[in-house]
Amino acid sequence: MTWEILFAIALLIFTLTSFVLEKVSSDVTAIIALSIVLLASGLFPGANLPRFDDLAQVFSNPAPLTIASMFIISSALNKCGTIDQISNFLTRFKNLGYVWVIIILVFTVGFASAFINNTPVVVMLLPVMLSLAKSMKITASKLLIPLSYASIFGGTCTLLGTSTNILASGMIQKQGFQPLGMFEITSVGVPLLLCGTIYLAVFGKKLLPHRETLTSILSDQERKEFITEVFVKEGSKIIGQTVNNSEWYRKHGFRVMEIIRNGVELGDLAKNTPLKQGDRLVLSARPSSFAKANGLAALQLEDESDTGFSTISAHQGSIVEAVLAPNSSIIGKTINQINFRQRYRMVVLAIHRRGRNVRDRVNSLKLELGDTLLLMGSEEAIEHLHEGDDLILLDRPPVPGNAMRRKAPIVLSILGGIILASSMNWMPIFAATIIGVALIFITGCLQPKEGYASIEWSLLALIYGMLALGMTLQVTGASEWIVGSLTTVIEWAVAEPMQPIVALIAIYICTSIFTEILSNNATVVIMIPLAISLAQTIGADSIPVDPRPFIIAVCIASSASFSTPIGYQTNTYVYSVGGYRFSDFFKVGIPLNILYLVASSFLVPRIWPFYP
Repeated sequence: MTWEILFAIALLIFTLTSFVLEKVSSDVTAIIALSIVLLASGLFPGANLPRFDDLAQVFSNPAPLTIASMFIISSALNKCGTIDQISNFLTRFKNLGYVWVIIILVFTVGFASAFINNTPVVVMLLPVMLSLAKSMKITASKLLIPLSYASIFGGTCTLLGTSTNILASGMIQKQGFQPLGMFEITSVGVPLLLCGTIYLAVFGKKLLPHRETLTSILSDQERKEFITEVFVKEGSKIIGQTVNNSEWYRKHGFRVMEIIRNGVELGDLAKNTPLKQGDRLVLSARPSSFAKANGLAALQLEDESDTGFSTISAHQGSIVEAVLAPNSSIIGKTINQINFRQRYRMVVLAIHRRGRNVRDRVNSLKLELGDTLLLMGSEEAIEHLHEGDDLILLDRPPVPGNAMRRKAPIVLSILGGIILASSMNWMPIFAATIIGVALIFITGCLQPKEGYASIEWSLLALIYGMLALGMTLQVTGASEWIVGSLTTVIEWAVAEPMQPIVALIAIYICTSIFTEILSNNATVVIMIPLAISLAQTIGADSIPVDPRPFIIAVCIASSASFSTPIGYQTNTYVYSVGGYRFSDFFKVGIPLNILYLVASSFLVPRIWPFYP
């Protein structure tokens, strides 16, 4: 073993550890890994490491460009109301009973996810699922995990179904293999979808937990309060007291949501900061509490026309839930940094993240993908929020305008053209998607600014960084060393005729474990080269095994993330919204992972034989 191999394996371990610990985002980890390789190549020009010219070739891979184009096309479909039509279709079946609703849900969402990016499909349907659950008199937790799983099922059915398939196709093409066909993976994806549907329909209601969302535990009356601002009068007895040490607000049924001093919100320090004359307090309470307020010597209800400061309108307010939209501009920022109350005229009461409600230091917490916010504001502010693109209200799905609805046939025709051109081999998939994006911009289905904003640039950074890591593993010989070690174990433990199927199962299990704790795109970049190398070293009488079944197994396993809420983006969204616990995904997902493993191990070698 050379020091270059040790370097590559150490870099791989560092990257995987960073992904798991999540001290920095996965895209930053990938960029750091790329930077380390670049630095090592510069410091040791004669070493067996990728050269600068080699690393530059990473950016010539067409897969990230195809993925970026599909983000834009999916955004156009969403903007034109295509997903809204899916919502209308699903609500027709609410009276058929749970089993039939699950079957229709999986097939409908699965079909859409086979051609549209999974995340917007799931996020746009979240309010529909909450409404559907309410009308069926069941908790939303009985429908949200099936919603996420359905999008995963559909993603394994076509080349466009998920970014991992596109990435895998681009990678194998760079290594001289035939790229994946548009519907090549369908022959195994559809049977797996049927298996998953039967599993959810038969066992879903029993295995899925009974979990309440943040607002579902509140009655309609409890969700309605009045909001206003008050200021501390001259000579008030509460001057010098902190909110935590004062009993007046608890005594009269008030909730102090914000304290503003000289136009600046005090944030997390508010309740422990001594009050001063002129401090403005944002209060919420029942109407009866405000009836007593004018009799308090300490406080005086404010006349809104009295000052030029921003205030929350003294009208009836509501408590609502909202989830951060994909590519929201406020992801990675704190409530204070975005001046949330001034920007949206609403107050954040709590944040639900990864199975727990965060109520302390809410204002200084950086918002993350999948966060669900418990908000309070006036109906006017809620409607304004509903019209924006940063947050999606969970009690009302976004509705596109009629002008955009009329462009839906254009976008669908463009998508159909991309599918036809790619499946008939008229042009490569990356060329077809770029032409599709140009047509979408020309026809006004989406403005260029909106299209570029819809791209998950962090995902592209992750892919490029991981491609550089994969190249490092290959150039240094680390991939060969890992595969050689695994081959030695398989040849020692398994009879020669069984070695290919055992190797396939081993690759599937490794990929499945990685994708549950890492990004699925990072997993496919690591595992595709290993799968190809393993196939080329396993065989009877020097007859090489076809790498195709191993490639397909990696594509399936890297998408089939069912057992954790962090392995797949759609799982992360429903995890927060549905009020799930981490263990809920174990309970429902592990049997489904096993089912996918068994079915894939049976189907893949029969559709793509080891020895063609």
